[in-house]
Parts: sequence; C-alpha cells; structure tokens
Amino acid sequence: MKKAFLPLLAGAVLAAAPVALAPAWAQQVLRLAHNAAPGNPKSDASLKFAELVQQKTNGRIKVEVGGSAQYGDDTEALTNMRLGTLAFSANSQGTTSGIVPQFAVLGLPFLFQDLPQAWKVMDGPAGDKLKELARQKGLVVLAFWDNGIRHVSNNVRPITRPEDLAGVKVRTPPDPITVDIFKALGANPTPMPFSELYIALQQGVVDGQENPLMNIYSSKLHEVQKYVSLTGHKYEATPLLASRMIFDTLSKDDQKAVMDAAAEAGVFNRTASQKADADLRGTMEAAGVKFNTVDPAPFAAKTQSVYAKWEAEYPDLVKLVRKEAAAARN
Repeated sequence: MKKAFLPLLAGAVLAAAPVALAPAWAQQVLRLAHNAAPGNPKSDASLKFAELVQQKTNGRIKVEVGGSAQYGDDTEALTNMRLGTLAFSANSQGTTSGIVPQFAVLGLPFLFQDLPQAWKVMDGPAGDKLKELARQKGLVVLAFWDNGIRHVSNNVRPITRPEDLAGVKVRTPPDPITVDIFKALGANPTPMPFSELYIALQQGVVDGQENPLMNIYSSKLHEVQKYVSLTGHKYEATPLLASRMIFDTLSKDDQKAVMDAAAEAGVFNRTASQKADADLRGTMEAAGVKFNTVDPAPFAAKTQSVYAKWEAEYPDLVKLVRKEAAAARN
C-alpha cells in the first residue's frame, strides 16, 4: 500500500509544483533609471509607477528603480533603452531632445505662465506628435510627467533684468534651446550633466544654474547658492520613456497595464510638482537663500531670437505648440 501510494504522491507533487512556482518563473524584472534625488516628485512618482505596474500585472512585471543616476545619467539611459538593455527612464526634456530634437520646442522661452497650461499642451495634439516622433527613434513615451517651470540661481548677484546675467556662467542641461535662451540673455551657458552640478557650484566651476524649485531643493543646490531669481524663463517636461524594443515584446494586456500605471503615477507626479513650487520658497528662505521676483517682459523681449531660430527649423510644430499654448492660457 505504501509502495503504491508513494509514486502517486510524487506524481501529485510534481503536477502541483509548476502551478505553485509559475508566478516566480514568469516574473519579468525591468529597470527604470532617473537622475533625481530621493524626495523629488520624479523619484516619488517612479516608485509609485513601479508599485502600480506590479499591481496591475498581478506580479508578472517587477520594476526596479535606480534613482540618483544609479543606472546611468539621462544620456546613458537613452542609449541603453535604444539598445534594449534598459526598459524605462523618467528622463528629461532637454536630454531627450538630443535624440528627438523636437522635444526642445516645449521649452520655448516664456511659453507657459503656469503648470496646468503646459499639461494641456502635452496632453493634446502636440504631445501626440512628439510621441510619434519618439517611437521612430526607438522610444515609447508612456506619459508626460512634470519637471516644472525653471528659475535662475547664482552666487554673483540677484538677477532682476537681463543685463544682470552678462558674463555669468550658468549650468544648463545638454539642451540646445536652453543654451539658446541664455546666450540671448547674455550669460555664458555651460552644459553639463545634472549629477555633476552640486560639486561644480561648490567649487565655482559655474556661477549658477537654472531649475525648478523642487530640483534645487531636493538636490540641496540651495546649500551652495546665494540667490534665486524667479525668472520662470521656460518649462520642462519629464517624459517617462520605455525602450520600444522591450515594450513591443510585452503582451497587449501588460502594455496597457504599464501605460495605465504611467498615467496614474503621472497624476501623482504633477500634483507633487505643483505643491513643491508653492511650498519651497519659504523653506529655502529660512535656510538663508535670497529670493527676488522679476518682470518677465524684458527677458521675453530679449529671447525672441530663440523663437525665430526654432520656427525656421520646425515651423509646423512650433506653430502648433504656440497655438495650443495660447488656447490653454485662455
């Protein structure tokens, strides 16, 4: 009886084993890279996205998040996604424009007065066009997250008029439109990776930089900057990108789950971004940073050449973005 029972028992265990172990065998681990510090809305939204993907795929996909450039900076992330060795990146508009130049158009100077205006444009026909262009370059735009309206900080003097920027070495992202803006304003734009910025400011390699308040604070740049001037000179998106090579291998159900997770985490990101802009001035002033507001009109007048250059390069897209921005303002 015992001998007869043992094969039956072994057979039952073997039959049951694949069912019990299948979820572990089937789980796909995909990495997400970003360059933000912990506590930044980009970092928090990336963790939220990972949580939602695992939930919405019933554990079939696990997203491992590497923040603070742990999986490489934005440029490396773009290269690796196009090679199919990295799945996702909460990247930057400026760096993405190195692959898809048209992304830079979202950063035309003084295009948006507030964040909701920018979101309306990205969620409309202009955003759809950028998604199409990105896919042609091996990237899938899962969602347009937010990287805020940008302001200038520096250690030389408060910036109250364009002339105050004369000769000031300002770190910019490796983004041609930001370089164009600061050249037009008379500054000395110095592109460099964000991961190198704190030390560059600390050592005086550059005098200043430009970022939304949330990036200045979460990366502790206010510790090595005396002045923040609320120029509001341009907007930056955070495109949440996927490798087309990897994304296209997912089942339709999992593709939908990833897209839904990106959109849901995007709402979380935009809400946190807007709150950070409202809250952080007082926090940094208490730490000793001197803030000043500016009249944007003379800055906008000085940067009209940027519109002329980019309109000549991408007339249809610039026309569309300007039209959508005007509609959002109204």
